[in-house]
Amino acid sequence: MPDPFFIVDVFAEGKYRGNQLAVVNVREPLSSAQMQAIASEFHFSETTFIVSEKPRNGGYDVRIFTPKSEVPFAGHPTLGTAWVIRNEIARSAAGEVLLNLRVGQIPVAFSKSKSGLAWMRQNPPVFGKKIAPSVVAGALGLPAASVDGRFPVEEVSTGLPFVIAPLKTLKAVQNAMVDQKRFAALVKDLDAKSVLVFCRETVDRLCDLHVRVFAGYYGVPEDPATGSGNGCLAGYLSKHRYSGGPELNTMVEQGIEIGRPSRLYLKANETKAGITVQVGGKVVLAARGELA
Repeated sequence: MPDPFFIVDVFAEGKYRGNQLAVVNVREPLSSAQMQAIASEFHFSETTFIVSEKPRNGGYDVRIFTPKSEVPFAGHPTLGTAWVIRNEIARSAAGEVLLNLRVGQIPVAFSKSKSGLAWMRQNPPVFGKKIAPSVVAGALGLPAASVDGRFPVEEVSTGLPFVIAPLKTLKAVQNAMVDQKRFAALVKDLDAKSVLVFCRETVDRLCDLHVRVFAGYYGVPEDPATGSGNGCLAGYLSKHRYSGGPELNTMVEQGIEIGRPSRLYLKANETKAGITVQVGGKVVLAARGELA
């Protein structure tokens, strides 16, 4: 029996927006090499594989591949795959779906309100190296003065590490362009292989932050909507009191520069127990099919 697949748009306010995701429901066993080849064929930022329709420890085993490699965690694949399991495979009204990923078990909750939002609770953020503003600016073809020096350029991970870089203006974010040689030198000795830049100025007045993510190391020159990266951003904003305090409830726009406008909802808070992070968004079904 051919393996069915679903294409969904994640962090999308409507069809053909947000970040595209292919979700394969594996009924006949596939090797890692076969999964990688299929992900390369779809050539979306990520493709996921539901390894079994039967839950294990309450969650569904899922693997995530970029066009170049398998990754332990990614945001929009987590949200989109949970939506597919709930609505297309289990066909249930479950309030929560658990995914067993390489990074651990991640819960995705579905709102009972008309908002249609799905929320994933990510692992607590881990903060790594700080990077000189001039280095990250050079890697993105920007002057060092473009970086907002009130906050650090820093590695953060909630399962997949990113370099988080605050910029001063929307123009600076829009003008960012990867210098391949300098970018490779930047990430060479870092755990993080992707860079997220952001600023307070936005295109859509409903949003609070404007974001771009560069992930060429994984075969994704620019990502239209990055749940994992924005989870790192949420933890970063909470830790550094970017909005004046530890509690965060904000809306992010991403993907505008590449014609895939996306909207992500971020929540975070730091207490004595640590920083909690949630990332939410909408999922829209775009297509169904079967692998040949």
